[in-house]
Amino acid sequence: MRQDPATLLQTPLHALHLALGGKMVPFAGYDMPVQFTAGILAEHNHTRAKASLFDVSHMGQVTVGGPQRAAALETLVPGDVEGLAVGAIRYTLFTDDHAGILDDLMVSNAGDALFLVVNAACKAADVAHLRSGLAGRAEIVELTDRALLALQGPAAAAVLSRLQPAAGEMGFMSFRALDILGASCFVSRSGYTGEDGFEISVPAAAAERLARRLLAEPEVAPAGLGARDTLRLEAGLCLYGADIDPGTTPIEAGLTWTIGKRRRVGGGYPGAAIVGRQLAEGPPRRRVGLRPDGKAPARAHTPITDLQGRSIGEVTSGGFGPTVGGPVAMGYVEAASARPGTPVMLVVRGVPREAQVVDLPFVPHRYHKN
Repeated sequence: MRQDPATLLQTPLHALHLALGGKMVPFAGYDMPVQFTAGILAEHNHTRAKASLFDVSHMGQVTVGGPQRAAALETLVPGDVEGLAVGAIRYTLFTDDHAGILDDLMVSNAGDALFLVVNAACKAADVAHLRSGLAGRAEIVELTDRALLALQGPAAAAVLSRLQPAAGEMGFMSFRALDILGASCFVSRSGYTGEDGFEISVPAAAAERLARRLLAEPEVAPAGLGARDTLRLEAGLCLYGADIDPGTTPIEAGLTWTIGKRRRVGGGYPGAAIVGRQLAEGPPRRRVGLRPDGKAPARAHTPITDLQGRSIGEVTSGGFGPTVGGPVAMGYVEAASARPGTPVMLVVRGVPREAQVVDLPFVPHRYHKN
């Protein structure tokens, strides 16, 4: 059911999106730009070549405080939070007792607190989960008065360094509290496009000024949810609710790398026994990359069969990859069919079409490494 536009929430940049010609659509309860006047293809290519500014203020921003905050959070996630150095970031997951993924999130060690960024559609449930699971052990504060901007692309560091030189000194997956144009910002050198870039948490009142200043730089153009999705798909990155969900385990999803050695041995998080068993024995299915033959894209929920027509899985994300120059997809297949090079069939609108299992990502990541 389509949500009534009158009930949609707005980010602090909503008026700017309209002024820039943003095509607005409902997304996770917000009125968000899917594209601007240049279009999704141009925005995708511009991000790869220069830098684009995305509004991701619909995401949830949360702090976890208290002297036992890291140990407490580790009871809800399989990531190594206690070993996270000040100024470092870790990608991790909320899991349930069946090892299903409740959400994926970024955790930054801000020194006096942990700073979390969670998905927009999950943020109310995530905050409730944190408050319930960490009651009496940590202080949970949802930051509802901040915007979140993602500056992504190979020119991002040069652009942001003009406003705050210290940003250019940051390494990939690092975090700093920095003053930018007089606003107290939380800056992460990270993103979800496969390109170098930054996510900037800024007070809501200062968000439009900062966004306009960044867009005034010659390398920067606005980009919407459409290009963000094509970029993350080419980068082989999971979309929550599509590629990962409560019916998916971290091992099936190919996210074993998020579980540090200490956590694999010690457990102590929901679903640890199931994760341990799948680590030892292998999961029943695996997330894979798929390259369809021809030009027809395979969208989410496209059935995957073997060459004899037996069902072996389903596509979870798919579309045209502008940088690849053809259709790309991700999905889950039986473990026996997950080896790169395995031929499969994708049943697109009832017609079986040839495809092949391939390694992820489709486009190499270009993160900045010190």
